[in-house]
Amino acid sequence: MFWTATLIFIIAYAVIVSEKIHKTKVALFGAALMLIFKILLQHEAFHDIELGVDWNVIFLLISMMIIINVMTKTGVFQYVAIKSAKFAKGEPFKIMAIFAIITAIGSAFLDNVTTVLLLAPVTLLIAEQLEVDPVPYLITEALASNIGGTATLIGDPPNIMIASKAGLNFMDFIIHLTPAIIIIFTAWLIVWKFIFAKRLHVKEENKKKIMAMNENELITDPLLLKKSLAILGLTIVGFILHGFFHYEPATVALMGAATLLLISGENPHDILAEVEWPTIFFFIGLFIIIGGIVKVGLVELMSKKMIDLTNPQPNNMLTLSMVMVWFSGIASAIVDNIPFVATMNPLLIDMVHQVYGLTSQATMEHIQHAAMMPVWWSLALGACLGGNGSPIGASANVIVVGMSEKAGHPISFIRFLKYGVPVTIITLALAMGYIYLRYYLLNL
Repeated sequence: MFWTATLIFIIAYAVIVSEKIHKTKVALFGAALMLIFKILLQHEAFHDIELGVDWNVIFLLISMMIIINVMTKTGVFQYVAIKSAKFAKGEPFKIMAIFAIITAIGSAFLDNVTTVLLLAPVTLLIAEQLEVDPVPYLITEALASNIGGTATLIGDPPNIMIASKAGLNFMDFIIHLTPAIIIIFTAWLIVWKFIFAKRLHVKEENKKKIMAMNENELITDPLLLKKSLAILGLTIVGFILHGFFHYEPATVALMGAATLLLISGENPHDILAEVEWPTIFFFIGLFIIIGGIVKVGLVELMSKKMIDLTNPQPNNMLTLSMVMVWFSGIASAIVDNIPFVATMNPLLIDMVHQVYGLTSQATMEHIQHAAMMPVWWSLALGACLGGNGSPIGASANVIVVGMSEKAGHPISFIRFLKYGVPVTIITLALAMGYIYLRYYLLNL
């Protein structure tokens, strides 16, 4: 059983990274093998909290996709993009910086995949009007989405997964990660200005084309827009208060999605058809594969190796926290950060068992021990920021590269690395400094 599960896990990861076969096909086939070989029983895969599919993550993602799909019908995202380009008066770097800010904020409160899906087509349109290469703009948006998405529970799928396993709420992420991301994003934009401000030039007549565009024509359904913004606002308030009312984030998101679907007047077939079902089933397959290697003890073995390397103590895990930022960052650049975090979550929980000498299931009291919290934040920062390291490091990157190629502007693996690797190194270094200062030097 052990070697069969390990082999399925390793082969599935290798094929996902190679991108030779679509990752959803690989994840579902790997999950099916885990069930066929009875490494994981069906009731464990679908009902066991420790080993099975994390339905909180699944329904949170589906619900947010429904809300965004309804909002897309209003044209609001295109309106914001054109308005921003006009606010920048057609200046190429100002447009890049404003789009980066919009992407980061959108990624924090919607999610990074949705945000780049909405902004990339408008970016291509504006680049065409300015007669500039859209690739630097698109890569900038991909990088900004991964940085901005790190700030909140719902911004990046790895955060949703970490929150679910570690019992963290929306405000935990706001309090602990948002300050770090504000610092990191500001530093990155300053570096970006030095690199691009003098390299981007456009003709005056092209700037006038941007200024002549009428963004008001893009709002196709003002009534639906008002309904959508109201429901989105209430949903975000629900996320902020969900810990107080003892609701899971998925419950809040599902209520928002169901309400908007009910009052929007849109055909549910159209809205549900546009949900990113391949992504959803990728998660489901991945959870089952990870459940299999947890059950056979591979994760426990990996956990022991990590303990031997970092020597975490019950009241001090400084070395583990510092290593975790870079380990998760580098690993997430090599493989997609979603499968990486899916593997690390049970590994860290198993480490809690061993460090605290538990004989029964780890309770939230141990998982959220004061010494453990910096480790969870290090994992979140490393995995989300490390996703910028390569075109396959995060789902947002894959989408941007695909859309750019479809538009006739292919982004090579090497070209993305030239942007992504330096940004990843800078942001991970800042993240490590933040963790050390806040939790170990200042002990906040």
